[in-house]
Amino acid sequence: MSTEAQAKPAVFGSDPMALLLRDLGFPYIALTPGASFRGLHDSLVNYLGNKNPELLLCVHEESAVSIAHGWTRVTGKPMPVALHSNVGLMHATMAIFNAWCDRIPMLIIGAQGPIDAMARRPWVDWIHTSSDLGALVRGYTKWDNQPGSVPAALEALVRAHQIAVTAPAGPTYVCLDAALQEEPLATLPDMPDLTRHALPTSGDPDDASLKRAASMLKNASRPLVMMGRVSPTQDEWDRRIALVEKLGAHVLTDIKTGASFPTTHPAQPFPPTLYVTPEAGSLIRDADVILVLDWIDPAGTMRQACAGKLPKANIILCSLDQYIHNGWSMDYQALPPADLNLLASPDRLVECLLQDLADSPAKIPVAIPRAEAEKGPSIIDGRISVDAMARTIVDALAAEAPSYLRLPLGWPGACCCFNGPLDYIGFDGGGGIGSGPGMAVGAALALRDGGHQRLPVAVLGDGDFLMGVTALWTAVHYRVPLLILVANNRSFFNDELHQERMARLRGRPIENRSIGLRMEDPPIDLAKLAEGQGALGIGDVDTPTKLNYALGKAVMHVRSGGVAVVDVSVAPEYARATSNAMLRQAAPGKS
Repeated sequence: MSTEAQAKPAVFGSDPMALLLRDLGFPYIALTPGASFRGLHDSLVNYLGNKNPELLLCVHEESAVSIAHGWTRVTGKPMPVALHSNVGLMHATMAIFNAWCDRIPMLIIGAQGPIDAMARRPWVDWIHTSSDLGALVRGYTKWDNQPGSVPAALEALVRAHQIAVTAPAGPTYVCLDAALQEEPLATLPDMPDLTRHALPTSGDPDDASLKRAASMLKNASRPLVMMGRVSPTQDEWDRRIALVEKLGAHVLTDIKTGASFPTTHPAQPFPPTLYVTPEAGSLIRDADVILVLDWIDPAGTMRQACAGKLPKANIILCSLDQYIHNGWSMDYQALPPADLNLLASPDRLVECLLQDLADSPAKIPVAIPRAEAEKGPSIIDGRISVDAMARTIVDALAAEAPSYLRLPLGWPGACCCFNGPLDYIGFDGGGGIGSGPGMAVGAALALRDGGHQRLPVAVLGDGDFLMGVTALWTAVHYRVPLLILVANNRSFFNDELHQERMARLRGRPIENRSIGLRMEDPPIDLAKLAEGQGALGIGDVDTPTKLNYALGKAVMHVRSGGVAVVDVSVAPEYARATSNAMLRQAAPGKS
């Protein structure tokens, strides 16, 4: 060892920061490299040995956040993300907003500087330094901080983790001064004793409210449970079934959230959908008591079902969500009605209600026939229909124990066959196109590491796939098995519906609805994009027969540890019921 190396101190500012990330139990940290956190990067690699946490290299910051998002969807635990100065944070903002809207806990570690202007390199350090980086994401993070010392940084990281995981969960942001990370330390500072910093727990509903809720539900003749954002654990899943069967209730679920109740259960006569269908809306109109378990936009859903009015039922609202509402983001939706409003964890309320109703006999719900889904045409204008694509995928993969990591907006509810919490992990939260590939990679990584013998499957729209396609490289590089099927209609088709709506309202030609929206001249070869990153790419799939063959080949590749992408050429039409629902929603101010 040289004299110069021997003279260097053994510890630098970023070393205890990296060590704390290990103490917090993170197996990974997702990142796109940047000089502003080069100190932390070195500490993770050379001080910790790139283990616990291991670096997950991502080609784009938005993918890094989306991968962490997908990981948490499966594990329920946060994954930290490192973002380079202002420019990396700017790239990541859409994915951070998705995590915020989805109430996903996430520790975001930013960096910039040096804050001391006298220590900055010419040009680059100046354009990558801001006086208040947290302002970029303050409207959709729970807390942010820029600590001024190494001990303050350690405390900030502990606090950020606590706040992120406390319900209602969400992202937090800690910005580390580059000079602080690279500061020589004489010794390792005192590390926070995490046993003395216990994570907060949510309080139980108060006894009086719990008794009232139990009485209302016990005496209801047509109770309804609207399952929203609830826990993905098997124990909580089983408790929800037990409560519904005890009450003789019907159930509504939403495709925007992950699987929360078995779709084949007699209590759920209508499949989950993006918007409530007129048929499913009858459950809201006919109910006498509605238990709302952190449903996304209960007021909007109820008004849609009841022709712009609120239902006649007594409503028990259970959610902690108002604790996170602010004046910047409108993701809190319309003001929900509530005859009894419980600021409590929905999962804990279910457990408490089961205990309170333990001596009550189980009820049989009012019988509602399960409607048979109408099958549309398999081929439209020479391309497979979305309905036929969905039916083919579900039938072909039924024996593979698939875990659906994303489904597109037009996915027919009749093809939602969920019998466990990992059967479907949910949508992106904020409706931001481009998150699908990254979320799929993160979720597939969690399934792999958790030892789940599931087939990780993501069905994405072509726009979503194209905007986040480089996330596939991370999956290939880290040997994360994943099957992606792209419903490729060569269009930003959701906007075609909006343009058609505008044309009809204004008496203009609807034939022009696709101008500025179709990607057909030339069509983009999605299979080649996948191949370019080391994945198996399969294209020229436009019939159920070709799709069946492609699925067989792709599943074999994924089961051997690879990433496969199947480019399915679908007709530029969604299922009619979904199209109609979207068109109804397209008129501003209309229910």
